[in-house]
Amino acid sequence: MRLTITDIARAAGVSTATVDRVLNNRAGVHTRTRRRVLTAAQGLGYLGGEVAVALDSAEIVDLAFIIPGGNNTFMSALTAHLQDVAAAQVASVRIHVQRPEAFHPEALAAALREQAATANGIGVIAIDHPSVRTAIREAAAAGVRVVTLVSDISDVPRLGYAGLDNRAAGRLAGHLMSRFLRHTPGTVALFAGSLLYRGHEERAIGFRRILAEEGAALTLLQTREMHDEVERCYAEARTLLQSTPDLAGIYNTGAGNRGIARALDEAGRSQDVIFIGHELTEHTRRFLLAGAMDAVIDQNSRQEAELAVASLLQAIRSGEQTLRIPQVRAQVIFRENLPEL
Repeated sequence: MRLTITDIARAAGVSTATVDRVLNNRAGVHTRTRRRVLTAAQGLGYLGGEVAVALDSAEIVDLAFIIPGGNNTFMSALTAHLQDVAAAQVASVRIHVQRPEAFHPEALAAALREQAATANGIGVIAIDHPSVRTAIREAAAAGVRVVTLVSDISDVPRLGYAGLDNRAAGRLAGHLMSRFLRHTPGTVALFAGSLLYRGHEERAIGFRRILAEEGAALTLLQTREMHDEVERCYAEARTLLQSTPDLAGIYNTGAGNRGIARALDEAGRSQDVIFIGHELTEHTRRFLLAGAMDAVIDQNSRQEAELAVASLLQAIRSGEQTLRIPQVRAQVIFRENLPEL
C-alpha cells in the first residue's frame, strides 16, 4: 500500500502541513519536530535507509544538563565545567544547566520532561528509579538524545554513559583499604550518598567484594546512606567512633567528607582510622594534607563534561542512536601526589 504524508503525520504525531514543510526542507519547524518527522518517515520506509536524520548545520542546538542540586562540591565543579564548555561553543550551540533537588526521583523526572520539551539533547546524572526511566524513555521517543554521566541507569534508550567504572572504583577503594589494614584486624564502615544512584551502589558492591577477597581480618558494617549531608555524616561517624572501639577504616562513596573528617578530628582518631573517599575538592585536598584522609579516588569532571557535550552534538548531527563514549579513568590521589590547583 502506498504511503502518504498523512501516514507519516499520524506516526510522528504532527500535522500534514508540518510533514510537508519537513520533507521539502522548508523553514519554520523546530529541530526536534523535524527529527521526529524524518525518523517516522524512515521507519515507515518512505525515505531510503541511506538517508540520515541530521540537523541542518545552521540550526541552533539546545543542550540541557540536569545535575543534582545542593552543596555537593563535586556537582558544583561539574556545573562550572559545563558552563566553561558552553562558553567555548559556537553561537549555534546553547547549553543550559538545571539543578533539581538531589535524591528525589520525581523532581528529576519532572526536570527531564521540562527540558525534553525544548532541548535537542540532555545530559543527566540519573537516579535508577522507574519514574526516571519512564521520563528518559519519553524523551527518547520524542527524538531527544540522552547521555548519562557520573552515574548510569539501566534499561533506557540512552546514547551512552560518560563516566568512570564505578564498580571498579569501589574495588580499588577496597584494595587500598585492605592493604592499609593488612596487619590491623578491626571494623570498617561504609558510607554512601544514596543507593538510588547506581554509581554509589556499584562502588559499595565493588568495595564489599574486594574486601571479602582480600580483607579477611576486617569486619564490614552495613552500608549507611547519608544523602551527601555533611551534618548527617558527622553525627553518624561520631556515633560509630563512640560505639565501635575497634573502628579501623571508613570508606565514603559520596560527599559529606567534611562531616566525617570533623568527627575523626574531635575524637582524636584522624591519624589512626583509615579514611578513603571520592573526588578531589578544596575540602578533600585539605584533609589529605592534614592526614585526615588517606586516599581520594578522583574522576575527571571536566573530561566528563566535554565528553557528554561532544557525544550529544555528534549524535544530534549524525542521527546516531548509540555511541561508544570513552571511559573516564579513576585516579588515586594521596598526599604525596597532590596535583597543583
